Amino acid sequence: MADLPGYMRACLQSGKLALLAILVSGGIVLQILACALYNNWWPMLTVLMYVFLPLPLLFFAGSDSSALFSESDNSWVNASKFLTGATTVGSIAIPAILTHAGVIGWEALVMELSSFFIFVIAIMCYIRMNADDEYSSL
Repeated sequence: MADLPGYMRACLQSGKLALLAILVSGGIVLQILACALYNNWWPMLTVLMYVFLPLPLLFFAGSDSSALFSESDNSWVNASKFLTGATTVGSIAIPAILTHAGVIGWEALVMELSSFFIFVIAIMCYIRMNADDEYSSL
């Protein structure tokens, strides 16, 4: 990629950012549609898990995102991995529990889970995009 002219690299960066924006917007739209189409706002509980998801990483792992993908002896990094995993499982479990209890329908569950997976794809693309950059966007 270093042999490309500057305007081509800028165009590719803009395209990557546009893809991330489209993915996150699509996830938000599916989240809201899961509630609005069926006139039941209980699936919005999942948004709490989306808010709590990055907090262990911010508090315990710091800004070093490479620590999440490597073997670590640091107990704080291991605690952040555990809490992030628990929050991720919670964001899948909340709609499943609500469906099992009969609070929301199966259609809302499918929309919630597809919203979650779109967010996961956006996060993976963001991590990959930061790994490829010669500069960090944070």
